[in-house]
Amino acid sequence: MHVRLVSLVLAFACAFGSSAGAARADMVPPLATMQLQLSAATMHAPGRVGIAIEDLATGMSSGVNAGANLPAASTIKIPVMVEVFRQLAHGDLDLNTMVHLERRDRDWGWGELADASNGTARSVKQLLWLMITRSDNTATNMLIRLVGRTHINATMAELGLRQTHLGDDIRSQSEAIRYALRTSPSDMVHLLDRIARNRLVDEWSSREMLAILTGQTHNGLLPVPIPKDVKIAHKTGSLHDTLNDVGIVYEDGEPYVIAVMTTQLPDLGLGRAFIHKVSRIAYEGFARFQAWRENAGIAAFALPAVAEADALPLVAPDESMWKTPAGAVAIPATRVPPVDAPAPDAP
Repeated sequence: MHVRLVSLVLAFACAFGSSAGAARADMVPPLATMQLQLSAATMHAPGRVGIAIEDLATGMSSGVNAGANLPAASTIKIPVMVEVFRQLAHGDLDLNTMVHLERRDRDWGWGELADASNGTARSVKQLLWLMITRSDNTATNMLIRLVGRTHINATMAELGLRQTHLGDDIRSQSEAIRYALRTSPSDMVHLLDRIARNRLVDEWSSREMLAILTGQTHNGLLPVPIPKDVKIAHKTGSLHDTLNDVGIVYEDGEPYVIAVMTTQLPDLGLGRAFIHKVSRIAYEGFARFQAWRENAGIAAFALPAVAEADALPLVAPDESMWKTPAGAVAIPATRVPPVDAPAPDAP
């Protein structure tokens, strides 16, 4: 790494994960401004929050309470997906492996498979799509049973994730879900960073996980303040007092990873507004940072070669594997609740 870049990264990294989140005098100006804005927003947060943000070109990071252990809600489905792909890479199963619904898999809180009959079969690739893009809890429990909860936790530990833990299947009607599914913004950014760089499991697995995350259908949080032509690969999560969204934002010239987690909210609408505000701060901050980086002579983030020639850089070359020829997902249509309806562990 360029000597100048190393010194800048080391200087700025001091602020990452700090509880105060205050800007340091040795931060580069655009990111120092963004850090101050994040800190100010957090002071008026409606509950307990954590934020982690990383620039993919430089690796420079910012955050407030980035290492806080918080309810993961459905963002825990990213670690489940990672373990599925790890076992795919090891040859323990394949995408066409059929999994049959068992009574213990069923979660009544969310997902079309909640109403399916015992014995209903779905392939691993269908369950992955349902789990991430539709946030189907029953599909998630089927995959957890397939790959093993202990294996998921062991893989996260091997990856260096200190706060991420899956203590049970997803039981959205149980208050214990707050304590059974845990993670931190920095852990989520760590996973997404490795996916963006094609370094999680292997290159093929990273591309496929990116393609699935790009198919997200719950887009009411991080994407709202971002121009609609900006691609984002992300996963949301919610409980009755919790809203999370974590993702990779492919801003032209300055892609970044962001995780915003909120809990102990008096009202989900307040959490939604907070995540919108943080997402806007990050998007505008990295637009300013791009000019600084270019003036400093630091190269932009290089998208994987397999995606650079594609008009939609987040789409893996074999994304058609996940869809029918007509472009529709080869599973029944999902049920979507009203925006403000209670969703114990929905999206």
